[in-house]
Formats: sequence, C-alpha cells, structure tokens
Amino acid sequence: MLTCFDIGGSTIKSARARSPGEIEIIDRVKTPLDDFTAFAAVIAERVALDRGTTRGVAISIAGVVDPASGSLKCANIPCVDGRIIAADLEAEIGLPVWIANDADCFAMAEATEGAGRGHRNVFGIILGTGVGGGLVIDGRLVTGAGGYAGEWGHGQALATRVGTPPVDIPHFTCGCGQVGCVDTIGGARGVEKLHHFLCGDALSSTEVIDRWREGEPKARRTMGIYLELVGVPLALTMNIIGSSIVPVGGGLSNVPELIEALDNQVRSRTLRRAQGPLVVKAALTTEPGLIGAAAVGFQELANV
Repeated sequence: MLTCFDIGGSTIKSARARSPGEIEIIDRVKTPLDDFTAFAAVIAERVALDRGTTRGVAISIAGVVDPASGSLKCANIPCVDGRIIAADLEAEIGLPVWIANDADCFAMAEATEGAGRGHRNVFGIILGTGVGGGLVIDGRLVTGAGGYAGEWGHGQALATRVGTPPVDIPHFTCGCGQVGCVDTIGGARGVEKLHHFLCGDALSSTEVIDRWREGEPKARRTMGIYLELVGVPLALTMNIIGSSIVPVGGGLSNVPELIEALDNQVRSRTLRRAQGPLVVKAALTTEPGLIGAAAVGFQELANV
C-alpha cells in the first residue's frame, strides 16, 4: 500500500492506494502555504495512520520537480518553493517519497486507468484556468530536462492573424514571462480575455461558451478564433510526439461541443489522419491527481 497526496494551493487531499485503481480517501485539509513545518506535519500525520503497512508516499503537486537536482518550483505554495522536497519529507517520515507535477499525474492517470488505457503514447492536456500537459510513453512519464516535458502551454506559439475574415490578435503577456503562449488564450481566463479583445464584452468563460452553443454571432466569432489559435499548436505538438490519444481535463473539458470542435481542428491539421477521435474528454472525473500519484508511486516502488 502507498499513501498518496494531491496537493494544490488550496487543499491537500490524501488517500490510501492498494493499486492505481483502488483508492481510499483519507481526508482533505487546507494547504499550509507559508510554514513548511506545518506542511510536513500534514503529510506525516496521514502517513502515521498506516505506519507499518504503507511502503511509501506518492505526491501530485502543482509545481515542477527538476529531475537532476530534485528542487521543486512551486509558486502557489511558497514554503516548498526551491526545496528538495522529497528528501526533506523522507527525513521527516522515514519512508521513500516520490513527487510529480499535477498535470503529469493527470496524464499518468488517464494513461493507466482512463481514456488512454491501451495506447502506447498518451498526451494528457489540461484546459482549466490555464493550460498544462503531460506525456506518457510505454506507461512511463516523460519529464525531460528541468521536468518541463509536456508543457505545450508555454513558448511563443500563437498566430497573430487568424479567423475568417482575418483579424490581428496581439501576443498577450504570459505569467511565465514570455508572450504569445497558448496559456494566455487556451484556458478559461484566456477565453474571457479573447472575447473582451474581440467584442469589448466582459463576460465569464461560461457565458461566452453558453452563447456560442446558442449560436450568438459574437461568441461564435470568439470561439472560432479560439479553436484555431489553440488547435494549430496542439496539432503541431501531435506531429512532433505522435500521441494516438489526447485526454482533456480541466473545466473546459466539460463542454462536449468544445472538445469535439477542438478534435476536428487538430485532426484536420495533423499528418496522421486518424479514423476516430484524437482529442477526447478525460475518462477519470474523480481524483485523477491521486490516481496518477499512485501510478507513479507503484512504478517507482517496483524499482526500489
């Protein structure tokens, strides 16, 4: 058995895992943001509940671990930012600790237990507040130098003239410091930003999408441009990595028409002409972070 955690800037979820598909929730508590002692105590207390039976700790976290140094980059949780957190927690609890990025864990969950099951090459993407992604090949995460593999949301990738008739779109500044990133447009906040730029209306992403579904002309214009802006770099990513399935998580994945339209955009632009859908809604709607952490943990445990 492993003790698993899904850690974000608001909540720490914990669970016992007897396999990636067999998860028993322990509880969820508020994340200590500025006190590492309190943060480590939350982990240690949950592990202590199963002392003697749990063989290690697997964590999904909203940050990136550098595979070479073990250092964690985590802007949302200041007390762990810059720490070699696995070693710090191992010293605290006396058990092996494995840590992976939350988008990587999502991709791992979908590859092992979800929509990507049976596919050799799975690229899981998040369309939530922003954009994320994770790559799994032959059942194993690909992290790459710095731990950033799969981060298709960053880099100057967006077109600046799109739509019919064409319209000029500026390269908005991204939180990563670059401009023109998919992350600036691809998530819910990006839909809102794009609609305000094109139409001058300050609407929520839900309102824009609801109006698009109803056929409202301005929303149709916004979402048509959105789909082109996001579909082109995603298709390029597919040509490079060759995934046969792209499970989508995050809030925007709950709009079936959006996922179908994005799939059509991507499949029309890839070299491989897939017969069935390529971009699909994620199959795991309950605790993919914990499932993915468990999948990572059990793989690592097998190598100990």
